Amino acid sequence: MTDGRADVSRRGFLRTAAGATAASAAAGTATAQEGTEGGDGGGGGGPPDFGGFLDQVGNFDGSVADATGQDTATVEVGVNANGGSFGFGPPAIHVDNGATVQWEWTGNGGGHNVVSDGEGPLDSGSAVSSAGVNYEHTFEEDGIYPYVCVPHQSLGMKGAIVVGTDYPTKSSGGGGGGSSGPPEVPNSAKTLGVATSFVMVATLGLGYFFIRYGGDYETPE
Repeated sequence: MTDGRADVSRRGFLRTAAGATAASAAAGTATAQEGTEGGDGGGGGGPPDFGGFLDQVGNFDGSVADATGQDTATVEVGVNANGGSFGFGPPAIHVDNGATVQWEWTGNGGGHNVVSDGEGPLDSGSAVSSAGVNYEHTFEEDGIYPYVCVPHQSLGMKGAIVVGTDYPTKSSGGGGGGSSGPPEVPNSAKTLGVATSFVMVATLGLGYFFIRYGGDYETPE
């Protein structure tokens, strides 16, 4: 075997090894991207995240009343909760975008009102005690709308309206005190990443061995 033939064989091997390593790395990157892309950072994929807003509400058990598919939904004002008639019933309700929520006073617990917690569209005005539908609002944007009865807020008279499908959820960690972080890499992408690294190391190791000790093992003529 001549030195020229050995050099050619080595160069050919290195070109092949480099191509295989690059292909393995590209495949691993593409699969990892497929695993992480497509996960939406919005909501609608899990339980609404109220950020602890309803934790101290006496009649809230963690469930959200489902009123989707309805043009209107009713929330009672002045139901038995928080040591008296100081609750909204249900305290949390889910409606479609474009639906109208009507707050119907029971006449119990004195004067109540409905006012957004912080910035928001809800404001029924001064507290009233008369029974009947005293306030309504049509929701035209997805999200979570927390609200309170101002006179009885300290007693835990709070509620929330979940609208549409794009709202913070506990799984997405969005908004209102939920934990946020980078998207989790699927196990399949992790496994392929390990395999790709092994192939790259093995290929480079073989390349070094080939260069160091030669690699043309053809039977001499």
